[in-house]
Parts: sequence; structure tokens; C-alpha cells
Amino acid sequence: MFGIVRPCSHRLGEGLKSQWMAHLCGLCLALRSDHGQFARIVTNYDGLLISVLTEAQADPTAGGQRRTAGPCPLRGMRTASVVHGEGARLAAAVSLVLASAKVHDHVADRDGLLARRPVALAARRVARSWGRAGARSGSAVGFDTAVLVDAVDRQIGLEALAGPGTPILEVTEPTETATAAAFAHTAVLAGRPGNAGPLAEAGRLFGRLAHLLDAVEDRQADAASGAWNPLTATGTSLTEARRLADDALHGIRLALREVDWGPGVSPEKHSTDGKLAHLLLAHELRRSVDRAFGTESCGHAPEGVFGRAPRSAFGHAPDGVFRHAPEGAFGPPRQGAPYDPQGPHAPQTPGSPRGGNPFGGEPPRPGKRGLWAGCAAAIGLCCTCKVCCADEYEGPWSRKKREGWCSDCGDCDCSCCEACQCCECCECCSCCDCGL
Repeated sequence: MFGIVRPCSHRLGEGLKSQWMAHLCGLCLALRSDHGQFARIVTNYDGLLISVLTEAQADPTAGGQRRTAGPCPLRGMRTASVVHGEGARLAAAVSLVLASAKVHDHVADRDGLLARRPVALAARRVARSWGRAGARSGSAVGFDTAVLVDAVDRQIGLEALAGPGTPILEVTEPTETATAAAFAHTAVLAGRPGNAGPLAEAGRLFGRLAHLLDAVEDRQADAASGAWNPLTATGTSLTEARRLADDALHGIRLALREVDWGPGVSPEKHSTDGKLAHLLLAHELRRSVDRAFGTESCGHAPEGVFGRAPRSAFGHAPDGVFRHAPEGAFGPPRQGAPYDPQGPHAPQTPGSPRGGNPFGGEPPRPGKRGLWAGCAAAIGLCCTCKVCCADEYEGPWSRKKREGWCSDCGDCDCSCCEACQCCECCECCSCCDCGL
């Protein structure tokens, strides 16, 4: 899975989580049905936004948009209701074409194993087949994928010409054009052509964000490997990149307010499907920006960097720092208490005779698993979704304790956020009055 919009199930809630999973599984199954099992590897979080937008605009009385899928290991061998229809097929077509372009880009850059000629030849063959398959799927739903291919070709030329002083928005333009076309076509599929304009604007800004965040996240790795990075090549600072990202977020919110989600539905009170689209594009997208720039998911950067100080569990600390009680403010530790550093139960240092174990001896450690036993454990972790959903799980081979991918999702420490889902009380996104 890849993509910049990666919502946490704890924030989505049970209802929106099931909606989101229905679109994710629908995209995966659309890829399998039309293009075979191997095509499912291009399933991505951003691609399912196409499916979400299509269903959000569709007439809820039309029916035929959902079907029951069979058991899947990634769902713990449970059946589920998944999205079925043109929105999922359009998302599959876009995912295939963009994945094809990404593989071609990696081959051109000779990244990793792709520097070896036999691997590069195989990757090119796979990329070409994905490109043709995406064009067929796009044509079936009335979408011309040539706009995506043209954007990829222009991207290569622009990167070759970009240098210090080149506006970063010139480099992001092809990505903006491609995503704008894909977002706008969801209005055509849903039978709401009036939404094409605002959705094209939202898609254009989303493409800008996707390009900027990818550049920010890869900046250090590209510098170490000598790879091309748009921020480094154009001399764009992180402060300027953050300003452009925040402007894009604001523009997406304004564009979404112009979208007609259905009769009698105002921008502040979306339908169930429109609510998911708004939450992903207005709220989760902001968290993606904060994550890429290393700021808190519900706050902003320290004072003097992006203009705001980090937030503690009890509000903003003075001067952008967290205050601690002075030593001895609560009295010295009780003699002999377990936490008394001079007490009999004080833990020993690693170099002490007891080896760091307060009860003496080396603590027992489980032995590593062999190759096949580890593979069996890894399959079990995937089938039970512990890798992404558990607070802590045991590594399949090393048996070391690891945190689940969503274990740190509870990073919003404002109690009212359980109700509003956007930390409006913390002034994080007070520009949005949607009530989510």
C-alpha cells in the first residue's frame, strides 16, 4: 500500500471505517477482475479517492454500487460489502497508468535492483502491460488515459530543464493536470457534470500536494543517493514548500464547498458518502502534510519555523517548550521505594554483576524463529491484521516486540476531538465548519 492519505481507523470511527474499507477492497478486486492477481500490487490509498468521490456524488437510490466479496486473508478471512462499479474501475485504470509511469521512472533512475539489466527489462515489460491495461479500463468508463501518459512525458522533460530559480509549481504542473482530469471524470460517471469544475480544481491542488509531500519525504534519501529531487533542484526551501502545501489545503476545502453532493445537502452537513470524501480530503490530508513536515498531526511546527508552537496534552507550552517541575518539587523519593535510585530494588546498569536485571541473572529471551516458522508467523500476522491494527505484536522472525502501524494514531490529545474529529477547539482547522 502507498499513498499520502492514510487515515487511521481510530479516527474514522466504525461507520466511516467500513465505508473506507469497502472502497479499498473494491479497488483491489477491480484490479484483480480486470487485470489478474498480480495487478493488485498497485492498490494504493490515493487511488481509492476516485472511487470515494464517484460514489459520494452518485444517486443513492440507483443501487448496484455494492456487492458482497468473499473471504480474504487481509480481512481475517471474512466477507465484506465492497464497492462495485465504474468508480472502482476508473480508480483501477488511474492506478495502473500511474504505477506504470512510476516503474518507468525508477528504471530510468536505475534505482536499487533496477540498475541490473535483466531486472530492468522485466520491469519495463510489466510497466508496458500495466499502461495498456490502464488504457483499456479507462476507455471502458469513458476516460482517456492519454492525458496521464502525456503528463508523465512532460514531467520528464520539465525535470531535465529545472534548475535553481525554477518555480517549483512548474515542476508540479503535470501531476496537477493528471489528477485534475481524474477527479473531474468522477462527476461525469456520477451524472453530475456541474461538479467537474470544482473537482478539477480540488484534483489539481491534490496533485500539487502529492508531488510536494513526496519530495519532502524523499529529500534526505535523495541527497544521500544523489537522486534528483524537485526541492533540491529548484532551491525551494521547506518553509516555502509548507506555505504552498497549506495554500493547497485551503484551496481544496474551498473547492469541496462548491461540489453538489446531493439534493438538499449543504457543505456543512454531508451525506454519509460525502462525509467520507470530505474527511479524507480536508482533514486526513492535513494530517498527511503534518506528518511529511514532521509536525504534530493536530498541531503545527515550533515557534519561528512555521509560525506556531507544538501543543502539549494541556495546551500550548510557553515559548514553544514543555515545562517540567523543578527537581524536588514533590519531595525526595521515599527511601526503599521501588523507584528510589539508592534503594535495594534499584535496577542495575548493563555493566553491573546482575546484568541489568533487578532480580539477578539475564532476563529470558525467546529464540529467533527459523525461515519457515517465521514465514508461517508472518502469514498469521497478515491474516489477523495485527501488523497494522495491533498496539504491539511479535516480529515473525526476530520475535522482538514491534508497534503496529496504527499504534501511535492516538496523537490528538484533546478530549473534544472524539466528537468533532478535527480538533476545532485546538484551532487546528477552525477554517472548516463542517462539524466533523
